[in-house]
Amino acid sequence: MSNHLFDAIRAAASGDAPFIRLSGGRTWTYDDALAFSGRIASAIDTLGIRPGDRVAVQVEKSPEALILYLACLRSGAVYLPLNTAYTLAELAYFIGDAEPRLVVVSPSVRESVRKVAEPHGAIVETLGTDGTGSLLDLAREEAADFVDASCAADDLAAILYTSGTTGRSKGAMLTHGNLLSNAMTLRDCWRVTAGDRLIHALPLFHTHGLFVATNVTLLAGASMFLLPKFDPDEVLSLMPEATMLMGVPTFYVRLLQSPRLDSEAVASMRLFISGSAPLLAETHVEFRKRTGQAILERYGMTETNMNTSNPYDGERIAGTVGFPLPGVTVRVTDPTTGAALPAEETGMIEIKGPNVFKGYWRMPEKTAAEFTADGFFISGDLGKIDRDGYVHIVGRSKDLVISGGYNIYPKEVEGEIDQLEGVAESAVIGVPHPDFGEGVTAIVVRKPEAALDESAILGALRDRLARYKQPKRIIFADDLPRNTMGKVQKNLLRQRYADLYART
Repeated sequence: MSNHLFDAIRAAASGDAPFIRLSGGRTWTYDDALAFSGRIASAIDTLGIRPGDRVAVQVEKSPEALILYLACLRSGAVYLPLNTAYTLAELAYFIGDAEPRLVVVSPSVRESVRKVAEPHGAIVETLGTDGTGSLLDLAREEAADFVDASCAADDLAAILYTSGTTGRSKGAMLTHGNLLSNAMTLRDCWRVTAGDRLIHALPLFHTHGLFVATNVTLLAGASMFLLPKFDPDEVLSLMPEATMLMGVPTFYVRLLQSPRLDSEAVASMRLFISGSAPLLAETHVEFRKRTGQAILERYGMTETNMNTSNPYDGERIAGTVGFPLPGVTVRVTDPTTGAALPAEETGMIEIKGPNVFKGYWRMPEKTAAEFTADGFFISGDLGKIDRDGYVHIVGRSKDLVISGGYNIYPKEVEGEIDQLEGVAESAVIGVPHPDFGEGVTAIVVRKPEAALDESAILGALRDRLARYKQPKRIIFADDLPRNTMGKVQKNLLRQRYADLYART
């Protein structure tokens, strides 16, 4: 069996069956996608792109953008998707670090990007959302019968840069074997077939929308409704024709705000999947109550794709991310000694399997430091495995609060606060404190019309948490800062409140 990801995609392709459906009614069949990806692959070959060359892509979501990804896979180029929110200065960093041979951007920014890309020897082409762009013009002049490059399991398929909340962003190198093994495992675990119709409302520059949603759909020969962004009314309107939704917790919170969401609205849907950020237990419970369906939460990372999943059959437990996927080993260790910890004890989550990345681009020392002697990737996530085998994530190690010498896991405190009447959500952080090293500090978003104040929350927590875990202060905010995938950016909160306990 070939380890070339595109070989597996081609084998699963369903000929004239639909692959991409657009809200305007236009449909791309698998034959259309294969033919056009061949033309784009021929175009980038004509531009001088060879196997192993990086192709950096910062464009808006469109069918053509998705097909450019396929073209890179089959040509052996290394696909490098970049967040559309990145500024020119940020783009310059990625171009300087990855040294792509080709940079593909929206037509409106071509000239400004040229100024930062051409000094690094990169060619700049464009791709718009309406079928326009210089790259597509080149592709239309090419033949569709491109001869795919030969790719081994260990050859790079993509580089995804981490969010870089601490230090500079690192390029995670993902191989054809990484992506293929993970997509096939997820397809089988989630029972995805050619008859499935996915609502795809995620961005294409992130592992969730690009590798989970797209690769799983492709390897099942299924179809997708490709939406430019998440719109709850549009998603609800598509549900009678769809069978699956993959989303971030924000999707489900916003769906719950619609009076249209009920068991009848989701009657044809068989699976709701959530990831990229923790799903509040309250959201899980409320969604089940309204629809009769339990959201399936899973856990993954840029460096590993997906590691665990709640079961397709069996109890999907709120607040957990389920069991390790077949072929993936997850263990919990003491962050100081590296010794394995028993069930129910919190420590560092470490992962081993065919899904785990090759390393960080041009950072061999950093790569070596992130792996144990026996080959486990040190995730940076703190968690535990309970007695039933379910994995629980309690937070990032960098978010751990150390107050008065005690370790406090923010999720435990957040869990207590989020249960209080009138609380929409909370984020617990450690802020420099002259007496305790760090002071436990809670940023709380109230529900509309809630009359909660600081003393009410502190009073409610008094008998529910050990004294050292209780927040020193409760700060109220209208919302919590989040990245594109809905993760709360606690680094920004720590910066904002850094002087909260400073003595004057």
